[in-house]
Amino acid sequence: MWQRSVCVGLLALALGYLCVLGPELPPAALRQLSASLLGTLRRARSLEARTVAAWQAAIVRPARGWARVAVGVNACVDVVLSGVKLLEALGLEPSDGKNHAVLNSRQDLREAFSHFMERGAAAERFFSDAEAFQAIARAASEHPAAQLYVGGNAALIGQKLATNPDLKILLCGPVGPKLHELLDDNVVVPPESMQERDEFHLILEYQAGEQWGRVRAPTANRFIFSHDLSNGALNMLEVFVSSLDEFQPDLVVLSGLHMMEGQSKEMRHRRLMEAVASISDIPTDIPIHLELASMTDQDFMSNIMHQVFPLVNSIGLNEQELLFLTQSASGPHASLASWSGIPDVGVVSDILFWILKEHGKAAERASDLTRIHFHTLAYHILVTVDGHWGNQAAAVAAGARAAGTQACATDTIDTSKVFLKAPLEFVTSHTEAPSKISLDPDKPVVHWHREGISFHFTPVLVCKDPVRTVGLGDAISAEGLLYSEVYPH
Repeated sequence: MWQRSVCVGLLALALGYLCVLGPELPPAALRQLSASLLGTLRRARSLEARTVAAWQAAIVRPARGWARVAVGVNACVDVVLSGVKLLEALGLEPSDGKNHAVLNSRQDLREAFSHFMERGAAAERFFSDAEAFQAIARAASEHPAAQLYVGGNAALIGQKLATNPDLKILLCGPVGPKLHELLDDNVVVPPESMQERDEFHLILEYQAGEQWGRVRAPTANRFIFSHDLSNGALNMLEVFVSSLDEFQPDLVVLSGLHMMEGQSKEMRHRRLMEAVASISDIPTDIPIHLELASMTDQDFMSNIMHQVFPLVNSIGLNEQELLFLTQSASGPHASLASWSGIPDVGVVSDILFWILKEHGKAAERASDLTRIHFHTLAYHILVTVDGHWGNQAAAVAAGARAAGTQACATDTIDTSKVFLKAPLEFVTSHTEAPSKISLDPDKPVVHWHREGISFHFTPVLVCKDPVRTVGLGDAISAEGLLYSEVYPH
């Protein structure tokens, strides 16, 4: 760091000396030397500082923004604490990891936490035993290191959007007294959404390099579990849709479908059909964004893709959800069992292209889907069908900026607390003739095009010591939507 400071100082002195000598030098030589020194001075700044400066110039408000946003339908109170500390407090010893689609016991919790911690992957699971869960939740909420926050994708997105005073936010979900107390004053909750008891979700966080027995986390992340029946049955979906007539939103944000995995297959299928009918009742001139979350049932994911995707205009998802989606529907790269390190940009791009090409809006298909906001730790990609969305370079940059500030709990990005983790070179596809792209921190939003579909890529400045990882995806999607403009059709 001090070498760079010395270099910058010497270059500044040289530039000043040039100004003094200026009259004695030919104008062309002065211009060339000045440009060369200024270019070197810019490059002497860190990659992170150059990226932040370029983002600041790229992030502009859309010509037509939102005024009223309705968000539903999952909401809860998040109890956040160290996963290792909770498991130790429960008297659970480290064990070999094993993935469980549903947690039925403390033993399942221990194995599932180890499994995902070892991979540094986010996951969310349903805990089937109500009595056992209540005992664990009590131990978690009473732990001295525990913190209570607004939780649930819908509530988190609403809370993030509510920080903008020009926006009016409607939140429908199972809102108990503690959650209502935690919500921003700018969030309106209809009386029908209020309930006597809060739903609690336990967020077990771990840091990069943290160890539990022989398991060592490669990156910071979290493991989420709950015994949440209100959100699991989407109890507030009909309340949400019926509230739209009076609220008159410009945008609808929907999440919580993943919570139905805790239901029986018959109940899940019936409720999904009812959800499809309710979503179909939303006026088609109101754009709908669907936020996905961690899932384990491939048939259920495939049903959502075929029955819900065509009804929405936009979706948000991370790398785990993207891979599970293509595996569930036998899409491109479906044979890939898991990501190894940073997800390959070309692989991600192929899957995103396939979703919009096969399930997005087209003349021969009854689908409204025209936008996908993909986010992973190291980079984000916004993909849109041409002619439907504007300001996407600003939107993807704003989402990445939000990831850096929220993870580090800072108002602006502190370049000493973040680092550039994205690949500096990548290819845009593995299924067609690819373009090779070299990342330029002075132009960090990269654009490419493929058969009527536009891609906007930007790196993330990853927090070195994240304060809180939960809700990052929701904050990213909210910020991306805030800076997006939908074109009327």
